[in-house]
Amino acid sequence: MALQQLTEEQVRTWTRAQKDEWWLRNVFRGDMPQLTVRSAITGFLLGGVLAATALYIAAKTGITIGVGLTAVILAFALYRLMHGAGLAKDFTILENNCTQSIATAAGYMVAPMVSALAAYMLVTGRIIPAWHMIAWMCVVSIIGVLLAFPLKRRFINDEQLPFPEGRASGVVLDALYTGAASAGMFKARLLAGTALITGLYQAVISDGWMKLLQFKLLRMDRWLSLKEPWTFHERLDSYYYAGAAKVNGYIPTILGTDIRQLGLRLTLDAAMLGVGGLMGIAVATSCLLGAFVNYVILAPIMIQAGDIAPRVGPGGAVVPISRAEIVNQWSLWWGVTMMVVGSLVSLFGRPEIFRGLFKRGAKAEGEDVLKHIEFPLWLSAIGIPAFSVLGAWVTHAFFGVPWLLSFISLPLIFVLSVICTNSMALTSWTPTGSLAKITQFTMGAIDRSNPASNLIPAGMTSEIASNAANLLSDIKPGYMLGGKPRQQAIGHVIGIFAGALACVPLFFLLFLPPDANGVRSAATIVSEQFAFPAALQWKGVAEIIAKGVSALPYSAVVAMIVAAVSAAAIEIARSVTKGRFGLSAVSVGLGVVLPPEATLAMFVGALVFWVMRRRHRTLGTRGHEFWVEGMEPICAGLISGSALVGIGNAIVNVLMN
Repeated sequence: MALQQLTEEQVRTWTRAQKDEWWLRNVFRGDMPQLTVRSAITGFLLGGVLAATALYIAAKTGITIGVGLTAVILAFALYRLMHGAGLAKDFTILENNCTQSIATAAGYMVAPMVSALAAYMLVTGRIIPAWHMIAWMCVVSIIGVLLAFPLKRRFINDEQLPFPEGRASGVVLDALYTGAASAGMFKARLLAGTALITGLYQAVISDGWMKLLQFKLLRMDRWLSLKEPWTFHERLDSYYYAGAAKVNGYIPTILGTDIRQLGLRLTLDAAMLGVGGLMGIAVATSCLLGAFVNYVILAPIMIQAGDIAPRVGPGGAVVPISRAEIVNQWSLWWGVTMMVVGSLVSLFGRPEIFRGLFKRGAKAEGEDVLKHIEFPLWLSAIGIPAFSVLGAWVTHAFFGVPWLLSFISLPLIFVLSVICTNSMALTSWTPTGSLAKITQFTMGAIDRSNPASNLIPAGMTSEIASNAANLLSDIKPGYMLGGKPRQQAIGHVIGIFAGALACVPLFFLLFLPPDANGVRSAATIVSEQFAFPAALQWKGVAEIIAKGVSALPYSAVVAMIVAAVSAAAIEIARSVTKGRFGLSAVSVGLGVVLPPEATLAMFVGALVFWVMRRRHRTLGTRGHEFWVEGMEPICAGLISGSALVGIGNAIVNVLMN
């Protein structure tokens, strides 16, 4: 069924009251169930599980993946199967939309955990109590919800802006429930089958699952005298090095440095293949370029020059050169410069984001015909000041940010949130990283002594802006399909709590495991498995603010200058060519702090889908249906299968130990 929408002339000439009346008469489905008990529970559970996978991937890559489409497909398939078995009525289209809104809100709750909050713990060495993290994230996220609905009446009701990602969700939902159900079930089978195969592979390479299977279930340790379980090596080059050691084989080096110290390994990481497929060939190529320049060219030169060297750790132990040491001692600075300058130039190189940003909307003549279903504006009028004061208090009480700075940051946060929402409305791109850096540098200029003074207000910017923008993107399909806005608002709040309650305990389990004495250390957050590139970026900016550029090695300062000029040139070229220039400065900088084995796996995943998309261009063919239309379900299956089994492996290890 074709979705009804106003013409460009009607959008331009009608008042908002006329547009609201048209929507109420032609689109609104007031009698269709939307936020039901089952849609709320389904969204809460799906949101918690999918947010856990998003946390796992974000800790590895710094990329916060969207979970909305996955939630739509899973909820559709689940209730279609239950309906077919006579166990439940089929989901309505609006129930599914509400479920994906809850799940999406849960997924976006991972962002501060892998950026501002993790960076704060890395800089200060202080572990934030779990309930502090939950309370702070929920408070600032609710500010985003309260801020979104006054903006909704302008951006969605009045100006009818596209919100491309939200519109795509609405089109998918409409297709599933009005004639393309078989296509939806095919995508669900693709997702489930890929997740199952990937999960089995992930189990075979996981020490915890293999220990449980071989030692506890099969008792192989008794009759084979095994001390460690057999596992398939995820790092495929391990087999070469094991054989080379036995026969004195060749160990590759670059300028005398073992390539393993540079992080140049060959790894079959299924999740990274899926991430690469979703990010696309241009972004994946940019990440690979950043990794190549850093680890193949610059790092060996800096090791030879002595700017990257073994250091003495706690207790006098020598910490050898490794990929993590390369990043922390030298590479972080030019990588962060690429990301910050690139994101800022990209932001201000998009004039459409700012054009008419603060203009007054069309006059809403006549009675407000939607007041019985719209989110009441008086709630925003009361709630924003109240939760802003509460947000300032928790920021001061939990992190030691001075009261004055907490309040100074609030007006800046609101202005930047409006910019972020306008960007989402036009491009489906939320520049939260660059906006957060504006807050970080502004607050750092006022208070350089306390890293929390720039990290935590910047984290508030990101969380408030992303929640406001993403809620409006979720409301867009609801508006297209005739849903009730205030029920979506309630659903978004449910998702906020689902994401926080699911991911904060998982954060402690995966990244802050206690030692033998039950003590947790921030030093365990960043590891070879979890690079935390977003947190390292935030940490790098905080340290530049605190120490100043003069405290860095001369070579690092030169690299930062070259990186800044290069990032500006790349983004200007992208702007001038309207995106046809293939590189992304932000992605190049991301490749600097990611493990190079991860960037290679992402590139391989992106390359496979790029090639297959070019080979299967014809609509209606089996190849096009599988590789092009099924790309997102396949990638979601690769990510979810790997992440869920990987999370389970961590839980098994904790229980068995």
